[in-house]
Amino acid sequence: MQSFQTVGIIGKRHDLQIVPTLQQLCTTLRQLDRKLLVEAGTPTSQNLPADIIRLPRAELAKACDLAVVVGGDGTLLSAARDLAPSGVPIVGVNQGRLGFMVDVRPEEMRETFAAIFAGDYLREERLLLQVHLPRQGRPDVHMLAINDVVIRNQAAIRMLEFDTWLDEEFISSHRADGYIVSSPTGSTAYALSGGGPVMHPGLQALALVPICPHTLSDRPIIIGCEQTVRISLRGAPGVAAMLTCDGQTAETLRAGESFEVRKAAFPLTLVHPRNYSYFNLLRNKLHWGRGPALNGSSL
Repeated sequence: MQSFQTVGIIGKRHDLQIVPTLQQLCTTLRQLDRKLLVEAGTPTSQNLPADIIRLPRAELAKACDLAVVVGGDGTLLSAARDLAPSGVPIVGVNQGRLGFMVDVRPEEMRETFAAIFAGDYLREERLLLQVHLPRQGRPDVHMLAINDVVIRNQAAIRMLEFDTWLDEEFISSHRADGYIVSSPTGSTAYALSGGGPVMHPGLQALALVPICPHTLSDRPIIIGCEQTVRISLRGAPGVAAMLTCDGQTAETLRAGESFEVRKAAFPLTLVHPRNYSYFNLLRNKLHWGRGPALNGSSL
């Protein structure tokens, strides 16, 4: 087990409400004799001690042994796409709402980090998605996704028409509001709202989930992650769709263009407290055994 001597801190941008937690975190980590690095250029970092080293996120990823993300799942998703290629383990301190991936509570930081630095923690690797969008006459687009890759119509009331392949094998033609390619991590996010299954994060698999399909028999399917999913947009010139990763990075997809989704060459590494349990998380967040989950909640 790593002892994590150098810790990088990334806070939710433009949210000054997390400043007390960041300050408490810095105090705790210093008391535990760790070297601190903070992401430079964010409003929240300006409220931390001046002698803490500030680095751009790309440099921070190369310099730290562990990254601590303070915020909600969205903050962790953004940080993870940048940090995962460097292999930096990530632990999240929950300052958001649901917190599927940020599982350290602020009031438990000292106890939790003392245990982590003593080697008492769980290390987990999550599958990442790699997107490749070839462009005619322009540089190709490459993006990472932790949760999901989604294609949606830019027109509010029109369906998309598109085809799907698995490697070179044709799957189907679709008419729908869109399509979700979800990792196991993302199976409790948009894909779940679209009727997809909950997948254990240890699975090496993807879920393909149509969004409001015209044909009701167009159902979600599970595939192995070693194959490549290809989606091609059909339609007249001028038809366009939005291609998004984790709902945070986006590109325009035009009729006649295709993109591919495959397993990334590296995983996302998460660090959890020793008492972390995925099923306990589902029971608490989805209200299993305690009545229905919150209607319309964004998971």
